[in-house]
Amino acid sequence: MAKPVNTSKTGPAARRSRKGARGRGTSSDPAGRGSAARRVLRVALWIGVALIGLAGVLVLLFSTLNPPTTPYMMSERARLGEIAHDWVPMEEIAPVMARAAVAAEDANFCLHWGLDLKAIRTAMASGGNRGASTISQQVVKNVYLWQGRSWFRKALEAGMTPAVEAVWTKRRILEVYLNVAEFDEGVFGIGRAAPHYFGVAAADLTDVQAARLAAILPDPKGRSAANPSDFVRRRAAAILDGAATIRRDGRDDCFE
Repeated sequence: MAKPVNTSKTGPAARRSRKGARGRGTSSDPAGRGSAARRVLRVALWIGVALIGLAGVLVLLFSTLNPPTTPYMMSERARLGEIAHDWVPMEEIAPVMARAAVAAEDANFCLHWGLDLKAIRTAMASGGNRGASTISQQVVKNVYLWQGRSWFRKALEAGMTPAVEAVWTKRRILEVYLNVAEFDEGVFGIGRAAPHYFGVAAADLTDVQAARLAAILPDPKGRSAANPSDFVRRRAAAILDGAATIRRDGRDDCFE
């Protein structure tokens, strides 16, 4: 009787073939995962480059072009229905207003490159009870970013501020600051704040009026320049002294 023919392969080549087949059927595809990861990394890199490029364009753009609005102005317009804002060039702002704002918000404005490291260390030592944002940082936040406290926004602010300082002059930074700062609910910029509170143009502000406007900057919705509380009066008096000191020791050279 003829023996049945065994058609199965049992040699080394057959075992390697079966092992390869099992491997192909059960293993994942590390090469494919690696390729996908590289594609995601490339996309993320291009997005990062695009965002940096856009930020650079905006920094250059607003070094000469006046920002027509800001994210916060847009949100307040949506909330209130309308806001008051007129742009006033630095030449039409009383010099005492510029000195008062610097004395109130950033006395070393002419001495730092955007971040006041000494003020940051002091704020950290006080447990965060004292502010450390420079005028330059506030301009970056107001013009390019959004309000509120978050580490992500603060990181963007800290990254963009040196770029603004490198491209803009100090005088330009202060001009933009005075034109986008909020002075009352829905009242933005010194061009509207001066007539709103005192019925005068920004160029005609007195020393006391300028100091009172600077005194309300940290809390424009809770303080009034026209009907100042005792605190605002004391704060304005201190700002007047600070503005005189800044003028006397030359710390206004960068924007005068």
